[in-house]
Amino acid sequence: MKKLEKLYEGKAKILYATDNPDLVIQYFKDDATAFNAQKKGTIVDKGIMNNTLSTKLFQYLEVGGIKTHFVERLSDREMLSKKVSIIPVEVVVRNVLAGSLAKKLGMEEGVALKQPVIEFYYKDDALGDPMINSDHVLAFGWATKKELDEITEYALRVDVLLIDIFARHGIRLVDFKLEFGRYKGEVILADEISPDTSRLWDMETGEKMDKDRFRRDLGKIEESYREVVRRICG
Repeated sequence: MKKLEKLYEGKAKILYATDNPDLVIQYFKDDATAFNAQKKGTIVDKGIMNNTLSTKLFQYLEVGGIKTHFVERLSDREMLSKKVSIIPVEVVVRNVLAGSLAKKLGMEEGVALKQPVIEFYYKDDALGDPMINSDHVLAFGWATKKELDEITEYALRVDVLLIDIFARHGIRLVDFKLEFGRYKGEVILADEISPDTSRLWDMETGEKMDKDRFRRDLGKIEESYREVVRRICG
């Protein structure tokens, strides 16, 4: 597989074209951002760890019947992926009250929700990824009703699968963000699954093991990411 020109560079990854028009190479960076890129920094070897964990979790989800953009892990920092047209709607699935939802409601973090909560956000860095609802998605044509139903169903199925694999390794899946794209007429899961895009707490101690350690200056950031990878990937 030959790496060609750079197609796109985001906050966490760079996408490169390949000599196969249906495939791209994702390069995972160590750059860290929070609060819509108002806070910036570096998490040493984050790209390597996120690529390793995403590989494992995408493979696990594929076995569980979730179609993803993952093809293969090429190197420590590179993943070969299907070239999707990203749907500009970020999907957040919440299992435990935390982060912005806890702040918005004036409640303490840590309350288990009676059912998963799904939230939609319009994917636009300049606007700060504003929260939207399903009517906005349909009214602006960001996805069709069929696609939105599929996205919601996939998100809930992914939630069940991820809760299980993390729990088996002593990690509580608090919430996480998903992105989806269109590939050859199908909606499939894209982007990554990592401590960058998920809130992960140790089930025994409640210790945060995700990017909140960077957001809140809690320290031991690399150690926490590394521990998640160690538990899930062995």
